[in-house]
Amino acid sequence: MVDVNDSRRFVVIGGGLAGLAAAVWLAEAGEQVTLLERRGRLGGRTQAMGVAEVDDLADNGQHVVASGYRSLWRYLESVGTLQHVEFPGAGSLRWPGGRAVMLHTKGFGAVRTLMGAHPDAGPLERLRALRSALTLVRQALWQPAYLADITTDEWFRRLAMPPKAREALWDWLALGIAAEPVDRESAKVFADVLATGVRIGMRTRKGVTIGYPTVDLDTLYITGAEKVFERHGVDVRYRAVARKIVIVDGEATGVQLADGSVVEADAVICAVPNSSISGLLDDLPEHAEIYAAADKLGFTPIVSTNLYLDRPLKTKSAMEALIGGTGVIDQVFDRQRMHRRAPDGTWLYCLTTSGAYEQIHKSNSEIVAEQMDLIRRYYPEAAEAQVVTGHVVKMPKATFSQVLGTDNLRPDQRTSVPNLMLAGDWTRTDWCATMESAVQSAERAVEALLAQPEQTGRVSRGPR
Repeated sequence: MVDVNDSRRFVVIGGGLAGLAAAVWLAEAGEQVTLLERRGRLGGRTQAMGVAEVDDLADNGQHVVASGYRSLWRYLESVGTLQHVEFPGAGSLRWPGGRAVMLHTKGFGAVRTLMGAHPDAGPLERLRALRSALTLVRQALWQPAYLADITTDEWFRRLAMPPKAREALWDWLALGIAAEPVDRESAKVFADVLATGVRIGMRTRKGVTIGYPTVDLDTLYITGAEKVFERHGVDVRYRAVARKIVIVDGEATGVQLADGSVVEADAVICAVPNSSISGLLDDLPEHAEIYAAADKLGFTPIVSTNLYLDRPLKTKSAMEALIGGTGVIDQVFDRQRMHRRAPDGTWLYCLTTSGAYEQIHKSNSEIVAEQMDLIRRYYPEAAEAQVVTGHVVKMPKATFSQVLGTDNLRPDQRTSVPNLMLAGDWTRTDWCATMESAVQSAERAVEALLAQPEQTGRVSRGPR
């Protein structure tokens, strides 16, 4: 056991994934930790939600993961849930009318994926797609200066990426990575993430593939963290609204709450979204620059729809991308396959719409009707399907935006005040708006703080 008198007082603002990871690792290092969460529960934008109509637990959005992650796996190991992630090595693409093909991400099938995997593409078109894809990868690793000035759509056109290859892979992949349509998304943002994945694959000699949780998000991310907090005596304060980080003589000394009280601190990690940062850093010398960056990064909306149907859709895989025909690019997740659910009169399918600028303003009933129309166009089995209940989750500020001109805005975790760090997916990391980005930012913030000598001259202990 660590004597609490021999540890520093750390305050973490924000109970989302970045804040959870920071608090877990500080607690494991033997520090005193207070976690401030403005809502009545932890998890932030990553949580499960009850659906009373069918007495079920659905997620607030389907969250996929990449095998190239590292910080997220460390977090899941810390909270004891790493075994609940699965990598099937393939998904499927589906066109209107029900035609579907498998999309492989491992082995020889991955080469076919790079060629577009479009069922109507001829041999010459596939070779052109492969050539464009290889050029795309080369330019991602050794980036031309113009990438910062063009959209992903413009980049694809410069590379002469064949339309069928774009339809079957690249447009929806770019949308899934940055949650922005390719005609808005920064080419450099997409290139940076692609380069990260390629470098990880080269280093590990394994291709980066996509996976998913086999349990609900509360079980995966939150429940285990709560056990860590209980074991290490972390003080979790709900409904604690932070107003400002108090900085005196170049040092963070506490966090002022909305009720005027101050939580004293020897160090602070501010792990809130860019949309919530305003006001918290007013005492920080560079606060104006950080606020401006946060404002320019803005946010992008995501709408997730949990459809409980009275019959199965007969998907080919747990993850399916709906492509072509409608101008709508969407994803369908078969929760029966993912969570090995035994249907009890209902089948749950989770639909995710990234960059949902038009959909976010519609009513829940309109969204359910729109999504069912979409499903019926792609799945013949849905022609007579009835919606038992539809559960819509609108996230107007789902994540920061990565449109053209935002590639160099993300601030570092370190600030000019040595004992004040920033965390969150919107801060500078090797990834974009992902769980890995959030957790990696927390890891960097924690490591930087634990490496600092304490005021008494003693050197803080690193993570165990």
